[in-house]
Amino acid sequence: MNKQGIVESVHGVLGGTKVQAEQVVDTVLETIVKHLKKGEEVSIAGLGIFSVKTRAARTARNPRTGETIKVPAMKVPKFRAAKALKDAVK
Repeated sequence: MNKQGIVESVHGVLGGTKVQAEQVVDTVLETIVKHLKKGEEVSIAGLGIFSVKTRAARTARNPRTGETIKVPAMKVPKFRAAKALKDAVK
Protein backbone atom coordinates (compact mmCIF):
# COMPACT_ATOMS: atom_id res chain seq x y z
CA MET A 1 0.00 0.00 0.00
CA ASN A 2 1.14 3.50 -0.76
CA LYS A 3 -0.19 7.00 -0.13
CA GLN A 4 -2.71 6.73 -2.96
CA GLY A 5 -4.11 3.54 -1.45
CA ILE A 6 -4.57 5.30 1.88
CA VAL A 7 -6.31 8.20 0.10
CA GLU A 8 -8.71 5.76 -1.58
CA SER A 9 -9.47 4.09 1.77
CA VAL A 10 -10.18 7.46 3.40
CA HIS A 11 -12.34 8.41 0.41
CA GLY A 12 -14.31 5.17 0.80
CA VAL A 13 -15.04 5.92 4.46
CA LEU A 14 -15.64 9.67 4.34
CA GLY A 15 -17.12 10.06 0.88
CA GLY A 16 -16.71 13.50 -0.67
CA THR A 17 -14.08 13.86 -3.35
CA LYS A 18 -10.71 12.19 -3.68
CA VAL A 19 -9.11 15.64 -3.51
CA GLN A 20 -10.64 16.18 -0.06
CA ALA A 21 -9.50 12.72 1.05
CA GLU A 22 -5.97 13.51 -0.15
CA GLN A 23 -6.04 16.79 1.79
CA VAL A 24 -6.99 14.87 4.95
CA VAL A 25 -4.11 12.41 4.49
CA ASP A 26 -1.66 15.23 3.68
CA THR A 27 -2.74 17.17 6.76
CA VAL A 28 -2.17 14.16 9.03
CA LEU A 29 1.28 13.51 7.57
CA GLU A 30 2.29 17.19 7.65
CA THR A 31 1.18 17.46 11.28
CA ILE A 32 3.30 14.44 12.25
CA VAL A 33 6.34 15.87 10.43
CA LYS A 34 5.82 19.35 11.93
CA HIS A 35 5.83 18.02 15.48
CA LEU A 36 8.84 15.76 14.83
CA LYS A 37 10.77 18.80 13.53
CA LYS A 38 10.08 20.48 16.88
CA GLY A 39 11.51 17.42 18.64
CA GLU A 40 8.15 16.32 20.03
CA GLU A 41 6.76 12.77 20.14
CA VAL A 42 3.64 11.87 18.22
CA SER A 43 1.65 9.04 19.78
CA ILE A 44 -1.19 7.38 17.87
CA ALA A 45 -3.13 4.87 19.96
CA GLY A 46 -3.09 1.41 18.43
CA LEU A 47 -0.39 2.34 15.93
CA GLY A 48 2.69 3.52 17.80
CA ILE A 49 4.95 6.40 18.72
CA PHE A 50 6.92 8.55 16.30
CA SER A 51 9.91 10.28 17.90
CA VAL A 52 13.24 11.90 17.06
CA LYS A 53 16.53 10.36 18.13
CA THR A 54 19.90 12.10 18.07
CA ARG A 55 22.60 10.00 16.46
CA ALA A 56 26.10 10.82 17.74
CA ALA A 57 28.94 11.90 15.46
CA ARG A 58 31.10 9.02 14.28
CA THR A 59 33.75 8.01 11.80
CA ALA A 60 32.77 5.77 8.92
CA ARG A 61 34.56 4.15 6.04
CA ASN A 62 33.76 4.64 2.37
CA PRO A 63 33.36 1.05 1.12
CA ARG A 64 34.43 1.96 -2.40
CA THR A 65 37.71 3.73 -1.56
CA GLY A 66 38.38 2.59 2.01
CA GLU A 67 38.79 6.24 3.03
CA THR A 68 37.60 7.20 6.52
CA ILE A 69 35.13 10.05 6.72
CA LYS A 70 33.53 11.91 9.61
CA VAL A 71 29.76 11.67 9.86
CA PRO A 72 28.30 14.58 11.85
CA ALA A 73 25.73 14.18 14.61
CA MET A 74 22.20 14.21 13.26
CA LYS A 75 18.60 13.75 14.21
CA VAL A 76 16.76 10.74 12.78
CA PRO A 77 13.10 9.72 12.98
CA LYS A 78 12.22 6.67 15.05
CA PHE A 79 9.04 4.58 15.27
CA ARG A 80 8.02 2.27 18.09
CA ALA A 81 5.08 0.04 17.23
CA ALA A 82 2.23 -0.24 19.72
CA LYS A 83 1.34 -3.61 21.24
CA ALA A 84 -1.96 -3.63 19.35
CA LEU A 85 -0.11 -3.25 16.03
CA LYS A 86 2.39 -5.96 16.92
CA ASP A 87 -0.44 -8.33 17.88
CA ALA A 88 -2.37 -7.57 14.69
CA VAL A 89 0.64 -8.37 12.51
CA LYS A 90 1.41 -11.72 14.16
